[in-house]
Amino acid sequence: MRIGYGRVSTRDQNPDAQEDALREANCGQIFVDKASGKLASRPELDKALMVAREGDEFVITKLDRLGRSLKNLIELSERLQKQGVNLVVLHQAIDTSTPQGRMFFHILGAVAEFERALTAERTRDGLAAARARGRVGGRKAALKPRQAELAQQMYDELGDDGKRKHTVQDIAEQLGVARTTIYRYLERN
Repeated sequence: MRIGYGRVSTRDQNPDAQEDALREANCGQIFVDKASGKLASRPELDKALMVAREGDEFVITKLDRLGRSLKNLIELSERLQKQGVNLVVLHQAIDTSTPQGRMFFHILGAVAEFERALTAERTRDGLAAARARGRVGGRKAALKPRQAELAQQMYDELGDDGKRKHTVQDIAEQLGVARTTIYRYLERN
């Protein structure tokens, strides 16, 4: 069976052209998502992948309709391959049932891996250069050292009854931060 999948990026776009192409390609079932490719949730894609069985063909009009990124595209094609389902891309004449189609995806996978390695290397180099200039990554501290010291003093202060004089909520309000921030600083000491 041929299973068709289409996606349009916004609710305003019309999926008719993709649906027509998938019908013309003799797809028995057609699933269409109307959502950005960047969204993790694509319910129609999930349904299409669940319907696909060994020996089926998963048909799309263009590669960019399937994956959110090159990495995601490779993961999806590998999932299909493990299920014994061939991927067919109509407008780019790709068919993973052929040796040429499988080679194309192996090349894409190698390019994606190379791209990830370059990105990681650039990130490490950038962080090292920033450290060499005295810059440190991460968020700025929510409390200055004196404020953290004051928070600890307020927390440790006991009333006449022997109980804490200030609650964490009181301390947080006094210093203008969230309670979780106060807890984090108190845990360090």
